[in-house]
Amino acid sequence: MLNHLLLTAGLALSALPAPRPLGDRITGRPFATRSEVIARNGMAATSQPLATQAAIQILRKGGSAVDAAVAANAVLALVEPTGCGLGGDLFAIVWDAEGERLHGLNASGRSPRSLDIDHFRRLGLERIPSHGPLPVSVPGAVDGWFELHGRFGRLPMEEVLAPAIRLAREGFGVSELIAHYWALSVPILKRWPGFSEQFTLDGRAPAKGEVFANPNLADTLTLLAKEGRNAFYRGDIARAIDAYMKRVGGFLSYEDLAEHRSEWVDPVSTSYRGVELWELPPNGQGIAALQILNILEGHDLAGAGFGSVEHVHLFTEAKKLAFEDRARWYADPEFAQLPVEELISKEYAARRRAMISPERAAASYPAFEALEEGDTIYLCTADEAGNMVSLIQSNYRGMGSGMAPPGLGFVLQDRGELFDLTPGRPNTYAPGKRPFHTIIPAFLTRSGKPWVAFGVMGGATQPQGHVQIVLNLVDFQMNLQEAGDAPRILHSGSSQPTGERMRDGGTLSLETGFDYEVIRALVTRRHRVGWNVGSYGGYQAILRDQETGVYFGASESRKDGQAAGW
Repeated sequence: MLNHLLLTAGLALSALPAPRPLGDRITGRPFATRSEVIARNGMAATSQPLATQAAIQILRKGGSAVDAAVAANAVLALVEPTGCGLGGDLFAIVWDAEGERLHGLNASGRSPRSLDIDHFRRLGLERIPSHGPLPVSVPGAVDGWFELHGRFGRLPMEEVLAPAIRLAREGFGVSELIAHYWALSVPILKRWPGFSEQFTLDGRAPAKGEVFANPNLADTLTLLAKEGRNAFYRGDIARAIDAYMKRVGGFLSYEDLAEHRSEWVDPVSTSYRGVELWELPPNGQGIAALQILNILEGHDLAGAGFGSVEHVHLFTEAKKLAFEDRARWYADPEFAQLPVEELISKEYAARRRAMISPERAAASYPAFEALEEGDTIYLCTADEAGNMVSLIQSNYRGMGSGMAPPGLGFVLQDRGELFDLTPGRPNTYAPGKRPFHTIIPAFLTRSGKPWVAFGVMGGATQPQGHVQIVLNLVDFQMNLQEAGDAPRILHSGSSQPTGERMRDGGTLSLETGFDYEVIRALVTRRHRVGWNVGSYGGYQAILRDQETGVYFGASESRKDGQAAGW
Protein backbone atom coordinates (compact mmCIF):
# COMPACT_ATOMS: atom_id res chain seq x y z
CA MET A 1 0.00 0.00 0.00
CA LEU A 2 2.78 2.43 0.90
CA ASN A 3 4.61 1.75 -2.35
CA HIS A 4 1.37 2.35 -4.24
CA LEU A 5 0.90 5.69 -2.49
CA LEU A 6 4.47 6.69 -3.26
CA LEU A 7 4.10 5.72 -6.89
CA THR A 8 0.78 7.54 -7.23
CA ALA A 9 2.16 10.70 -5.67
CA GLY A 10 5.29 10.52 -7.77
CA LEU A 11 3.40 10.06 -11.04
CA ALA A 12 1.01 12.89 -10.23
CA LEU A 13 3.81 15.25 -9.31
CA SER A 14 6.04 14.39 -12.23
CA ALA A 15 3.33 15.67 -14.57
CA LEU A 16 3.29 19.10 -12.94
CA PRO A 17 5.60 21.98 -13.87
CA ALA A 18 7.96 23.15 -11.16
CA PRO A 19 6.68 26.26 -9.37
CA ARG A 20 8.40 29.49 -10.32
CA PRO A 21 8.47 33.02 -8.93
CA LEU A 22 5.30 34.97 -9.74
CA GLY A 23 6.20 37.82 -12.05
CA ASP A 24 9.90 37.71 -11.09
CA ARG A 25 9.46 40.39 -8.42
CA ILE A 26 12.66 42.17 -7.41
CA THR A 27 11.69 42.35 -3.69
CA GLY A 28 10.10 39.99 -1.22
CA ARG A 29 9.59 36.22 -1.27
CA PRO A 30 9.35 34.46 -4.63
CA PHE A 31 5.70 33.52 -4.04
CA ALA A 32 4.57 37.08 -3.19
CA THR A 33 1.99 38.41 -5.65
CA ARG A 34 2.25 42.09 -4.74
CA SER A 35 3.50 44.52 -2.14
CA GLU A 36 1.63 45.38 1.01
CA VAL A 37 -0.62 48.45 0.84
CA ILE A 38 0.63 51.14 3.24
CA ALA A 39 -1.33 54.17 4.46
CA ARG A 40 -1.54 56.44 7.52
CA ASN A 41 -5.18 57.43 7.90
CA GLY A 42 -7.20 54.28 7.38
CA MET A 43 -7.31 50.91 5.67
CA ALA A 44 -9.82 48.39 4.33
CA ALA A 45 -9.32 44.90 2.94
CA THR A 46 -12.21 42.92 1.48
CA SER A 47 -12.81 40.15 -1.04
CA GLN A 48 -14.23 42.50 -3.73
CA PRO A 49 -12.82 45.89 -4.80
CA LEU A 50 -16.18 47.67 -4.85
CA ALA A 51 -16.66 46.80 -1.18
CA THR A 52 -13.16 48.01 -0.32
CA GLN A 53 -13.80 51.29 -2.12
CA ALA A 54 -17.09 51.76 -0.26
CA ALA A 55 -15.26 51.29 3.04
CA ILE A 56 -12.60 53.83 2.08
CA GLN A 57 -15.31 56.27 1.01
CA ILE A 58 -16.92 55.99 4.44
CA LEU A 59 -13.57 56.42 6.22
CA ARG A 60 -12.78 59.54 4.21
CA LYS A 61 -16.12 61.01 5.27
CA GLY A 62 -15.13 60.65 8.91
CA GLY A 63 -16.75 57.29 9.53
CA SER A 64 -15.37 54.84 12.05
CA ALA A 65 -13.84 51.46 11.31
CA VAL A 66 -17.21 49.91 12.21
CA ASP A 67 -19.05 52.25 9.82
CA ALA A 68 -16.64 51.19 7.08
CA ALA A 69 -17.02 47.51 7.91
CA VAL A 70 -20.82 47.63 7.79
CA ALA A 71 -20.72 49.58 4.51
CA ALA A 72 -18.36 47.01 3.01
CA ASN A 73 -20.45 44.07 4.22
CA ALA A 74 -23.59 45.61 2.72
CA VAL A 75 -21.84 45.99 -0.64
CA LEU A 76 -20.58 42.41 -0.46
CA ALA A 77 -24.14 41.24 0.17
CA LEU A 78 -24.84 42.62 -3.30
CA VAL A 79 -21.67 41.86 -5.26
CA GLU A 80 -20.72 38.57 -3.56
CA PRO A 81 -24.00 36.77 -2.80
CA THR A 82 -22.05 33.53 -3.29
CA GLY A 83 -20.48 34.05 0.13
CA CYS A 84 -22.65 36.33 2.23
CA GLY A 85 -25.85 38.27 2.55
CA LEU A 86 -28.59 39.58 4.80
CA GLY A 87 -29.90 36.04 5.23
CA GLY A 88 -26.70 34.89 6.99
CA ASP A 89 -24.84 35.25 10.27
CA LEU A 90 -21.99 37.49 11.43
CA PHE A 91 -19.14 37.47 13.96
CA ALA A 92 -16.77 40.34 14.71
CA ILE A 93 -13.86 41.36 16.90
CA VAL A 94 -13.41 45.10 17.42
CA TRP A 95 -10.37 46.89 18.83
CA ASP A 96 -11.67 49.94 20.68
CA ALA A 97 -8.84 52.48 20.64
CA GLU A 98 -10.37 54.66 23.34
CA GLY A 99 -10.98 51.81 25.76
CA GLU A 100 -7.83 49.97 24.63
CA ARG A 101 -9.53 46.59 24.59
CA LEU A 102 -11.11 44.00 22.30
CA HIS A 103 -14.85 43.38 22.06
CA GLY A 104 -16.43 40.31 20.50
CA LEU A 105 -19.84 40.06 18.87
CA ASN A 106 -21.64 36.78 18.22
CA ALA A 107 -24.42 37.66 15.76
CA SER A 108 -25.43 34.11 14.90
CA GLY A 109 -29.04 33.01 14.73
CA ARG A 110 -30.91 30.17 16.37
CA SER A 111 -32.94 27.25 15.07
CA PRO A 112 -36.73 27.59 14.66
CA ARG A 113 -38.54 27.00 17.93
CA SER A 114 -41.37 25.09 16.22
CA LEU A 115 -39.00 22.52 14.67
CA ASP A 116 -37.95 19.63 16.90
CA ILE A 117 -35.58 16.72 16.30
CA ASP A 118 -38.46 14.26 15.98
CA HIS A 119 -39.48 15.90 12.71
CA PHE A 120 -36.18 14.84 11.13
CA ARG A 121 -36.64 11.30 12.45
CA ARG A 122 -40.14 11.10 10.99
CA LEU A 123 -38.64 12.04 7.63
CA GLY A 124 -36.04 9.27 8.01
CA LEU A 125 -33.15 11.74 7.92
CA GLU A 126 -29.77 10.99 9.48
CA ARG A 127 -28.50 14.51 8.83
CA ILE A 128 -30.11 17.86 8.09
CA PRO A 129 -30.34 18.59 4.34
CA SER A 130 -28.03 21.18 2.84
CA HIS A 131 -30.74 23.13 0.98
CA GLY A 132 -34.43 23.88 1.15
CA PRO A 133 -36.46 24.99 4.20
CA LEU A 134 -35.14 22.56 6.85
CA PRO A 135 -31.61 23.97 7.39
CA VAL A 136 -32.78 27.59 7.69
CA SER A 137 -31.96 29.33 10.96
CA VAL A 138 -32.56 32.92 12.05
CA PRO A 139 -30.35 35.33 10.06
CA GLY A 140 -28.25 37.31 12.53
CA ALA A 141 -26.18 39.59 10.28
CA VAL A 142 -28.51 42.59 10.19
CA ASP A 143 -28.82 42.67 13.96
CA GLY A 144 -25.03 42.39 14.07
CA TRP A 145 -24.70 45.48 11.87
CA PHE A 146 -26.91 47.54 14.14
CA GLU A 147 -25.27 46.26 17.34
CA LEU A 148 -21.84 47.21 16.01
CA HIS A 149 -23.04 50.54 14.67
CA GLY A 150 -24.93 51.43 17.85
CA ARG A 151 -21.80 50.96 19.93
CA PHE A 152 -19.00 52.14 17.64
CA GLY A 153 -20.58 53.96 14.69
CA ARG A 154 -20.19 57.65 13.90
CA LEU A 155 -22.12 58.28 10.67
CA PRO A 156 -25.89 57.75 10.35
CA MET A 157 -26.90 54.38 8.94
CA GLU A 158 -28.43 56.09 5.88
CA GLU A 159 -24.94 57.23 4.92
CA VAL A 160 -23.31 53.91 5.79
CA LEU A 161 -25.67 51.89 3.58
CA ALA A 162 -25.80 54.45 0.74
CA PRO A 163 -22.98 52.89 -1.39
CA ALA A 164 -24.66 49.47 -1.37
CA ILE A 165 -28.09 50.95 -2.14
CA ARG A 166 -26.72 52.91 -5.11
CA LEU A 167 -24.90 49.90 -6.55
CA ALA A 168 -27.92 47.65 -6.05
CA ARG A 169 -30.13 50.03 -8.04
CA GLU A 170 -27.62 50.91 -10.77
CA GLY A 171 -25.99 47.50 -11.10
CA PHE A 172 -22.35 46.38 -10.99
CA GLY A 173 -19.99 44.38 -13.15
CA VAL A 174 -19.67 40.85 -11.77
CA SER A 175 -16.08 39.85 -11.00
CA GLU A 176 -14.38 36.65 -12.13
CA LEU A 177 -14.30 34.27 -9.16
CA ILE A 178 -17.72 35.35 -7.94
CA ALA A 179 -19.15 34.67 -11.42
CA HIS A 180 -17.62 31.18 -11.26
CA TYR A 181 -19.26 30.31 -7.93
CA TRP A 182 -22.54 31.93 -8.95
CA ALA A 183 -22.70 29.62 -11.97
CA LEU A 184 -22.17 26.61 -9.70
CA SER A 185 -24.99 27.67 -7.37
CA VAL A 186 -27.75 28.36 -9.88
CA PRO A 187 -28.36 24.74 -11.02
CA ILE A 188 -28.68 23.64 -7.39
CA LEU A 189 -30.84 26.46 -6.07
CA LYS A 190 -33.06 27.49 -8.98
CA ARG A 191 -35.71 24.90 -8.01
CA TRP A 192 -36.64 26.91 -4.93
CA PRO A 193 -39.29 29.68 -5.16
CA GLY A 194 -37.93 33.20 -5.39
CA PHE A 195 -34.35 32.32 -6.28
CA SER A 196 -34.33 32.47 -10.09
CA GLU A 197 -36.46 35.61 -10.12
CA GLN A 198 -33.93 37.49 -7.98
CA PHE A 199 -30.55 35.89 -8.65
CA THR A 200 -30.42 34.95 -12.33
CA LEU A 201 -30.50 36.64 -15.71
CA ASP A 202 -33.09 34.75 -17.75
CA GLY A 203 -32.51 31.64 -15.65
CA ARG A 204 -28.69 31.67 -15.70
CA ALA A 205 -25.97 33.16 -13.56
CA PRO A 206 -24.44 36.46 -14.69
CA ALA A 207 -21.13 36.00 -16.46
CA LYS A 208 -17.89 37.80 -15.66
CA GLY A 209 -18.26 41.45 -16.56
CA GLU A 210 -22.04 41.37 -16.99
CA VAL A 211 -23.99 44.02 -15.14
CA PHE A 212 -26.28 42.75 -12.40
CA ALA A 213 -28.66 44.85 -10.34
CA ASN A 214 -30.72 43.85 -7.30
CA PRO A 215 -33.47 46.45 -6.83
CA ASN A 216 -35.16 44.26 -4.21
CA LEU A 217 -32.04 44.38 -2.06
CA ALA A 218 -31.87 48.14 -2.60
CA ASP A 219 -35.41 48.45 -1.24
CA THR A 220 -34.57 46.24 1.76
CA LEU A 221 -31.44 48.24 2.60
CA THR A 222 -33.34 51.52 2.19
CA LEU A 223 -35.96 50.32 4.66
CA LEU A 224 -33.25 49.29 7.14
CA ALA A 225 -31.53 52.67 6.78
CA LYS A 226 -34.78 54.46 7.61
CA GLU A 227 -36.37 52.19 10.23
CA GLY A 228 -33.46 50.27 11.75
CA ARG A 229 -33.07 46.63 12.71
CA ASN A 230 -36.69 46.25 13.86
CA ALA A 231 -37.82 46.52 10.25
CA PHE A 232 -36.01 43.22 9.70
CA TYR A 233 -36.91 41.38 12.89
CA ARG A 234 -40.29 42.83 13.86
CA GLY A 235 -41.58 44.67 10.79
CA ASP A 236 -42.46 44.11 7.15
CA ILE A 237 -39.35 42.07 6.35
CA ALA A 238 -40.03 39.66 9.21
CA ARG A 239 -43.62 39.26 8.08
CA ALA A 240 -42.51 38.59 4.50
CA ILE A 241 -40.05 35.92 5.65
CA ASP A 242 -42.72 34.32 7.86
CA ALA A 243 -45.26 34.16 5.02
CA TYR A 244 -42.73 32.74 2.58
CA MET A 245 -41.52 30.03 4.94
CA LYS A 246 -45.06 28.93 5.67
CA ARG A 247 -45.72 28.71 1.92
CA VAL A 248 -42.66 26.50 1.24
CA GLY A 249 -43.19 24.21 4.24
CA GLY A 250 -40.54 25.77 6.44
CA PHE A 251 -40.45 26.47 10.16
CA LEU A 252 -38.70 29.83 10.59
CA SER A 253 -41.36 32.19 11.91
CA TYR A 254 -42.05 35.80 12.76
CA GLU A 255 -41.73 34.88 16.44
CA ASP A 256 -38.25 33.41 15.87
CA LEU A 257 -37.14 36.65 14.22
CA ALA A 258 -38.77 38.86 16.85
CA GLU A 259 -36.99 37.04 19.68
CA HIS A 260 -33.55 37.16 18.06
CA ARG A 261 -30.66 38.85 19.85
CA SER A 262 -26.93 39.12 19.24
CA GLU A 263 -24.51 38.60 22.11
CA TRP A 264 -21.46 40.62 23.10
CA VAL A 265 -18.80 38.17 24.25
CA ASP A 266 -15.24 38.31 25.54
CA PRO A 267 -12.70 37.01 23.03
CA VAL A 268 -10.40 34.24 24.29
CA SER A 269 -6.69 33.97 23.56
CA THR A 270 -3.44 32.13 23.80
CA SER A 271 0.10 33.42 23.66
CA TYR A 272 2.51 32.23 20.98
CA ARG A 273 6.14 33.34 21.08
CA GLY A 274 5.36 36.86 22.28
CA VAL A 275 2.08 37.49 20.45
CA GLU A 276 -1.50 36.79 21.49
CA LEU A 277 -4.03 35.27 19.10
CA TRP A 278 -7.63 36.19 19.95
CA GLU A 279 -10.66 34.20 18.82
CA LEU A 280 -14.33 34.09 19.79
CA PRO A 281 -15.53 31.25 22.02
CA PRO A 282 -17.96 28.57 20.73
CA ASN A 283 -20.44 28.12 19.10
CA GLY A 284 -17.70 28.91 16.56
CA GLN A 285 -14.56 26.94 15.83
CA GLY A 286 -12.04 29.69 16.67
CA ILE A 287 -10.54 27.95 19.69
CA ALA A 288 -9.28 25.19 17.37
CA ALA A 289 -6.66 27.68 16.17
CA LEU A 290 -5.65 28.35 19.77
CA GLN A 291 -5.36 24.62 20.45
CA ILE A 292 -3.20 24.04 17.38
CA LEU A 293 -0.85 26.91 18.24
CA ASN A 294 -0.48 25.68 21.81
CA ILE A 295 0.59 22.26 20.55
CA LEU A 296 3.01 23.69 17.97
CA GLU A 297 4.63 26.08 20.46
CA GLY A 298 6.64 23.16 21.82
CA HIS A 299 8.44 22.65 18.48
CA ASP A 300 11.14 24.72 16.76
CA LEU A 301 9.32 25.49 13.52
CA ALA A 302 11.54 28.46 12.72
CA GLY A 303 14.56 26.16 12.85
CA ALA A 304 12.80 23.58 10.69
CA GLY A 305 11.94 26.21 8.06
CA PHE A 306 8.83 27.00 6.07
CA GLY A 307 7.70 24.13 3.87
CA SER A 308 9.94 21.57 5.55
CA VAL A 309 8.79 18.04 6.30
CA GLU A 310 8.76 18.84 10.02
CA HIS A 311 6.69 22.00 9.49
CA VAL A 312 4.00 20.23 7.44
CA HIS A 313 3.96 17.02 9.50
CA LEU A 314 3.71 18.71 12.89
CA PHE A 315 1.09 21.18 11.70
CA THR A 316 -1.05 18.37 10.30
CA GLU A 317 -0.87 16.24 13.43
CA ALA A 318 -1.65 19.21 15.68
CA LYS A 319 -4.64 20.01 13.49
CA LYS A 320 -5.93 16.43 13.79
CA LEU A 321 -5.73 16.63 17.58
CA ALA A 322 -7.60 19.92 17.77
CA PHE A 323 -10.27 18.84 15.31
CA GLU A 324 -11.06 15.72 17.32
CA ASP A 325 -11.99 18.05 20.18
CA ARG A 326 -13.80 20.32 17.75
CA ALA A 327 -16.03 17.45 16.64
CA ARG A 328 -16.64 16.36 20.21
CA TRP A 329 -17.18 19.62 22.06
CA TYR A 330 -17.81 22.77 20.02
CA ALA A 331 -21.45 23.87 20.27
CA ASP A 332 -23.82 26.51 21.66
CA PRO A 333 -22.66 27.11 25.27
CA GLU A 334 -26.24 27.87 26.33
CA PHE A 335 -27.08 24.20 25.76
CA ALA A 336 -23.90 22.44 26.92
CA GLN A 337 -21.08 22.90 29.40
CA LEU A 338 -17.97 23.29 27.28
CA PRO A 339 -14.47 22.92 28.81
CA VAL A 340 -13.09 25.91 26.90
CA GLU A 341 -10.47 26.95 29.46
CA GLU A 342 -9.12 23.42 29.67
CA LEU A 343 -9.12 22.90 25.91
CA ILE A 344 -7.02 26.05 25.31
CA SER A 345 -4.69 25.57 28.28
CA LYS A 346 -0.95 25.02 27.90
CA GLU A 347 -1.13 21.99 30.19
CA TYR A 348 -3.66 20.23 28.00
CA ALA A 349 -1.61 21.10 24.90
CA ALA A 350 1.47 19.49 26.44
CA ARG A 351 -0.44 16.25 26.98
CA ARG A 352 -1.76 16.30 23.44
CA ARG A 353 1.65 17.18 22.00
CA ALA A 354 3.12 14.04 23.54
CA MET A 355 0.79 11.92 21.38
CA ILE A 356 2.43 13.05 18.13
CA SER A 357 4.94 10.70 16.55
CA PRO A 358 7.72 12.61 14.79
CA GLU A 359 7.94 9.91 12.12
CA ARG A 360 4.41 8.65 11.53
CA ALA A 361 1.03 10.22 10.79
CA ALA A 362 -1.83 9.12 13.02
CA ALA A 363 -5.02 7.66 11.58
CA SER A 364 -7.00 9.27 14.42
CA TYR A 365 -6.64 10.64 17.93
CA PRO A 366 -8.96 10.39 20.94
CA ALA A 367 -11.03 13.45 21.77
CA PHE A 368 -10.76 15.26 25.12
CA GLU A 369 -12.95 13.10 27.43
CA ALA A 370 -17.03 17.81 13.00
CA LEU A 371 -17.58 20.36 9.28
CA GLU A 372 -15.77 20.81 5.95
CA GLU A 373 -17.93 22.96 3.61
CA GLY A 374 -18.76 26.64 3.56
CA ASP A 375 -18.38 29.81 1.53
CA THR A 376 -17.84 33.05 3.38
CA ILE A 377 -16.58 36.61 3.16
CA TYR A 378 -14.02 38.11 5.49
CA LEU A 379 -13.15 41.80 5.75
CA CYS A 380 -11.19 44.10 8.02
CA THR A 381 -11.09 47.86 8.45
CA ALA A 382 -9.13 50.44 10.46
CA ASP A 383 -9.66 54.14 11.03
CA GLU A 384 -7.60 57.23 11.83
CA ALA A 385 -8.29 56.94 15.57
CA GLY A 386 -6.76 53.46 15.74
CA ASN A 387 -9.98 51.43 15.87
CA MET A 388 -9.79 48.13 14.00
CA VAL A 389 -12.48 45.62 12.96
CA SER A 390 -12.16 41.94 12.10
CA LEU A 391 -15.49 40.78 10.62
CA ILE A 392 -16.72 37.60 8.99
CA GLN A 393 -20.13 36.93 7.47
CA SER A 394 -21.66 33.99 5.61
CA ASN A 395 -24.70 32.17 4.26
CA TYR A 396 -22.80 28.89 4.85
CA ARG A 397 -23.00 26.88 1.58
CA GLY A 398 -22.35 29.52 -1.03
CA MET A 399 -25.63 31.27 -1.70
CA GLY A 400 -27.32 29.54 1.22
CA SER A 401 -30.44 27.40 1.39
CA GLY A 402 -32.01 28.61 -1.86
CA MET A 403 -34.90 30.07 0.15
CA ALA A 404 -35.23 33.59 -1.32
CA PRO A 405 -38.36 35.39 -0.07
CA PRO A 406 -39.81 37.41 -2.97
CA GLY A 407 -39.09 41.10 -3.00
CA LEU A 408 -36.29 41.06 -0.40
CA GLY A 409 -33.18 40.47 -2.52
CA PHE A 410 -31.38 37.93 -0.32
CA VAL A 411 -31.23 34.18 0.33
CA LEU A 412 -31.76 32.66 3.77
CA GLN A 413 -28.79 30.75 5.17
CA ASP A 414 -28.55 26.95 5.58
CA ARG A 415 -26.40 27.03 8.71
CA GLY A 416 -28.73 24.60 10.46
CA GLU A 417 -27.20 21.81 8.38
CA LEU A 418 -24.32 21.76 10.85
CA PHE A 419 -26.42 20.45 13.72
CA ASP A 420 -25.92 16.84 14.79
CA LEU A 421 -29.02 14.61 14.78
CA THR A 422 -27.49 12.07 17.18
CA PRO A 423 -29.06 12.53 20.64
CA GLY A 424 -26.99 13.52 23.64
CA ARG A 425 -24.12 15.42 22.03
CA PRO A 426 -23.23 19.09 22.60
CA ASN A 427 -24.18 20.03 19.03
CA THR A 428 -27.33 17.89 18.86
CA TYR A 429 -30.24 19.74 17.27
CA ALA A 430 -32.67 21.51 19.58
CA PRO A 431 -35.23 24.29 19.02
CA GLY A 432 -33.93 27.80 19.70
CA LYS A 433 -30.30 26.68 19.61
CA ARG A 434 -27.32 28.15 17.74
CA PRO A 435 -25.58 25.59 15.51
CA PHE A 436 -21.87 24.91 15.45
CA HIS A 437 -20.33 27.66 13.31
CA THR A 438 -17.37 27.57 10.96
CA ILE A 439 -16.94 31.33 10.45
CA ILE A 440 -14.37 32.96 12.73
CA PRO A 441 -12.67 36.38 12.79
CA ALA A 442 -9.19 36.69 14.33
CA PHE A 443 -7.03 39.34 15.96
CA LEU A 444 -3.38 39.50 17.05
CA THR A 445 -2.01 41.71 19.81
CA ARG A 446 1.52 42.29 21.11
CA SER A 447 2.09 43.48 24.66
CA GLY A 448 -1.59 44.36 24.91
CA LYS A 449 -1.51 46.58 21.82
CA PRO A 450 -3.34 45.91 18.54
CA TRP A 451 -1.18 44.34 15.85
CA VAL A 452 -3.13 42.46 13.15
CA ALA A 453 -6.82 42.09 12.28
CA PHE A 454 -7.11 39.12 9.94
CA GLY A 455 -9.15 36.16 8.80
CA VAL A 456 -9.06 33.26 6.35
CA MET A 457 -12.50 32.36 4.99
CA GLY A 458 -13.54 28.89 3.91
CA GLY A 459 -15.24 26.27 6.12
CA ALA A 460 -12.83 23.98 7.96
CA THR A 461 -9.93 25.81 6.30
CA GLN A 462 -10.39 28.76 8.65
CA PRO A 463 -8.65 27.68 11.88
CA GLN A 464 -5.96 25.97 9.81
CA GLY A 465 -5.49 29.21 7.89
CA HIS A 466 -5.38 31.31 11.06
CA VAL A 467 -2.57 29.17 12.45
CA GLN A 468 -0.61 29.31 9.21
CA ILE A 469 -0.83 33.10 9.08
CA VAL A 470 0.51 33.31 12.64
CA LEU A 471 3.33 30.88 11.87
CA ASN A 472 4.21 32.80 8.71
CA LEU A 473 4.33 36.13 10.54
CA VAL A 474 6.04 34.96 13.73
CA ASP A 475 8.15 31.87 12.97
CA PHE A 476 8.94 32.47 9.31
CA GLN A 477 9.18 36.30 9.47
CA MET A 478 7.03 37.01 6.41
CA ASN A 479 5.43 40.36 5.77
CA LEU A 480 1.64 40.72 5.81
CA GLN A 481 1.11 40.04 2.09
CA GLU A 482 3.64 37.21 1.97
CA ALA A 483 1.94 35.56 4.94
CA GLY A 484 -1.22 35.24 2.86
CA ASP A 485 0.42 34.44 -0.47
CA ALA A 486 2.56 31.59 0.90
CA PRO A 487 1.41 28.15 -0.28
CA ARG A 488 -1.01 26.62 2.20
CA ILE A 489 -1.50 23.31 3.93
CA LEU A 490 -5.01 21.86 4.12
CA HIS A 491 -5.95 18.73 6.00
CA SER A 492 -9.47 17.36 5.60
CA GLY A 493 -11.29 14.42 7.13
CA SER A 494 -10.38 12.36 10.21
CA SER A 495 -13.16 13.90 12.32
CA GLN A 496 -16.77 14.65 11.48
CA PRO A 497 -19.39 17.02 12.95
CA THR A 498 -21.31 14.03 14.27
CA GLY A 499 -18.42 13.11 16.54
CA GLU A 500 -17.56 10.03 14.48
CA ARG A 501 -13.91 9.57 13.53
CA MET A 502 -12.49 8.32 10.27
CA ARG A 503 -9.72 5.79 10.69
CA ASP A 504 -7.74 6.60 7.56
CA GLY A 505 -6.04 9.78 8.80
CA GLY A 506 -7.82 12.04 6.32
CA THR A 507 -6.21 13.71 3.30
CA LEU A 508 -3.35 16.20 3.32
CA SER A 509 -3.47 18.65 0.41
CA LEU A 510 -0.54 20.93 -0.35
CA GLU A 511 -0.85 23.98 -2.54
CA THR A 512 1.56 24.39 -5.45
CA GLY A 513 4.91 25.58 -4.11
CA PHE A 514 5.93 22.73 -1.79
CA ASP A 515 8.95 20.75 -2.89
CA TYR A 516 8.42 17.28 -4.29
CA GLU A 517 11.04 15.90 -1.91
CA VAL A 518 8.94 17.14 1.00
CA ILE A 519 5.80 15.52 -0.38
CA ARG A 520 7.63 12.24 -0.92
CA ALA A 521 8.92 12.30 2.65
CA LEU A 522 5.40 13.00 3.95
CA VAL A 523 4.07 9.95 2.11
CA THR A 524 6.74 7.80 3.77
CA ARG A 525 5.38 9.06 7.10
CA ARG A 526 2.00 7.62 6.14
CA HIS A 527 0.31 10.87 5.14
CA ARG A 528 -2.25 10.48 2.40
CA VAL A 529 -1.25 13.34 0.11
CA GLY A 530 -3.86 14.58 -2.34
CA TRP A 531 -4.76 17.56 -4.48
CA ASN A 532 -7.32 20.27 -3.94
CA VAL A 533 -8.45 23.23 -6.02
CA GLY A 534 -10.30 26.16 -4.52
CA SER A 535 -10.42 25.17 -0.84
CA TYR A 536 -7.33 26.96 0.48
CA GLY A 537 -9.31 29.90 1.77
CA GLY A 538 -9.45 33.65 1.30
CA TYR A 539 -7.30 36.01 3.38
CA GLN A 540 -7.53 39.69 4.26
CA ALA A 541 -5.45 41.49 6.88
CA ILE A 542 -4.55 44.88 8.33
CA LEU A 543 -1.46 45.42 10.50
CA ARG A 544 -0.80 48.50 12.64
CA ASP A 545 2.76 49.60 13.30
CA GLN A 546 2.71 50.78 16.90
CA GLU A 547 5.82 52.91 16.47
CA THR A 548 4.61 54.96 13.50
CA GLY A 549 0.84 54.42 13.55
CA VAL A 550 1.04 53.38 9.88
CA TYR A 551 -1.32 50.69 8.58
CA PHE A 552 -0.27 47.83 6.32
CA GLY A 553 -2.96 46.04 4.29
CA ALA A 554 -3.00 42.72 2.45
CA SER A 555 -5.57 41.01 0.25
CA GLU A 556 -6.00 37.43 -0.89
CA SER A 557 -4.45 36.70 -4.29
CA ARG A 558 -6.74 33.66 -4.65
CA LYS A 559 -9.89 35.83 -4.61
CA ASP A 560 -11.20 38.96 -6.36
CA GLY A 561 -10.29 41.21 -3.44
CA GLN A 562 -8.43 44.43 -2.73
CA ALA A 563 -6.68 46.18 0.13
CA ALA A 564 -6.68 49.97 -0.01
CA GLY A 565 -5.86 52.86 2.30
CA TRP A 566 -5.86 56.61 2.43
